[in-house]
Amino acid sequence: MESDRFVTDLGGPGDSRARRRGDGPDAVAAQIADAVESLTALWSVAAQDASLRLSLHQLRALRTLEAAPGLNLTALADRLDIGLPTASRLCDRLAAAGLLERAPHPDTRREVQLWLTTHGQHVLSDVAGRRARALATALAAMEPAERVALSRGLRGFLAARDPDARQPPEP
Repeated sequence: MESDRFVTDLGGPGDSRARRRGDGPDAVAAQIADAVESLTALWSVAAQDASLRLSLHQLRALRTLEAAPGLNLTALADRLDIGLPTASRLCDRLAAAGLLERAPHPDTRREVQLWLTTHGQHVLSDVAGRRARALATALAAMEPAERVALSRGLRGFLAARDPDARQPPEP
């Protein structure tokens, strides 16, 4: 039917151009893996340019405590998937740098809670700002249609990973 062909030629689900060689799930997965490596490098460089150089493990620990303030050492080690002694040394270094503080749990005297200091919050904010600016610079170098396609593709990817978190399309 001619009208079906017209829709197909506009990039609809049946568009043969949408299934070119290299557009299959395996090829796109490899492209995404390359993009993630590039993004990781961009993230790392932005973090290293911050006022205080932190390792990726230290940044992960701070971000975890930002998201879940007051964790104890065992919970932090579990969330970071590291051993308790490693988490303890990591927290020792972060506390020595003035980025986190330990405080007794108000209900359990044997438990110690971990909290970001104001300085730790500022460092995380600085790193996040640097990362956002680096990413915006890379995105600015793309064509507008490429940014739209990337955004649409990322929304589709996130929806496929978590169908319950579907977001309405942006205007």
